[in-house]
Amino acid sequence: MNISEITANSRNVEIEATVIEKDDSREINTRHGATRISNAKIEDATGSIKLVLWGDETEKIKQGDRIKIENGFVKEWNGELQLSVGLYGKLTVL
Repeated sequence: MNISEITANSRNVEIEATVIEKDDSREINTRHGATRISNAKIEDATGSIKLVLWGDETEKIKQGDRIKIENGFVKEWNGELQLSVGLYGKLTVL
């Protein structure tokens, strides 16, 4: 799958991309307790998308890394598509 093919509510997203930006992680409170969150921007030859990182994922990648996401999902937030790995997905640094 290419980034240009991703739409709101896409499921089972499998993609390889390069991390072009990564924000520092910050702690937030959720209904499940405190956790860390960070945003990154990834791109492939067809476009870019925001990647939302949760918990241990926030420290797993850095700018310039090539990554693979398996079984990811997409939501739209404030008019912007956001890709997440979620509980059942996998994020691998290549």
